[in-house]
Amino acid sequence: MDDEDIVRDTAQLMLQHLDYDVRLARDGAEAIDSYSQAIESGRPFTAVIMDLTIRGGMGGAEALAQLLKMDPAVKAIVSSGYSSGPVISNFRDYGFTAVVTKPYRIEELSEILHRVLSC
Repeated sequence: MDDEDIVRDTAQLMLQHLDYDVRLARDGAEAIDSYSQAIESGRPFTAVIMDLTIRGGMGGAEALAQLLKMDPAVKAIVSSGYSSGPVISNFRDYGFTAVVTKPYRIEELSEILHRVLSC
């Protein structure tokens, strides 16, 4: 989930290169809807990557709070261009499993996803 087209598109290419099936969302409301549909279809997501700040929309922390009500076992990675702040510094307190700081490299993304999915 990211509100910037270039970030979504680049992340999608990286994730597909790593052999992940990818669904994109522009904001928290779209991410929640997509997550819900995936559960209902019997193909739940194994992890989500959520931008912390969405201009004009629901950001990652607020969206994750809703996802946790739907699925307390959701594995969520917070993504941000900022390396500090309360959510980034204490991501587990907000329900996130890991953090990745933008811009991230494919190797970093792969390692974080491997770690998160191994939990």
